[in-house]
Amino acid sequence: MERKVSCEYCIHYDYNEEYECYECEIDLDEDEMIRFLSNSFQSCPHFKYGDEYSVVKKQM
Repeated sequence: MERKVSCEYCIHYDYNEEYECYECEIDLDEDEMIRFLSNSFQSCPHFKYGDEYSVVKKQM
């Protein structure tokens, strides 16, 4: 059973200050990009759960 994940929780989904929007930092192939833009990803193979707390722990 595949579960749907939200890009908002992915470590690869980051804010781009130049374009003033969030974007996926993974180099997606053409098919993956179409699914990403149409919001039809069911289970992203690149998804990694990331939160601010885990990042801060690594910096300390």
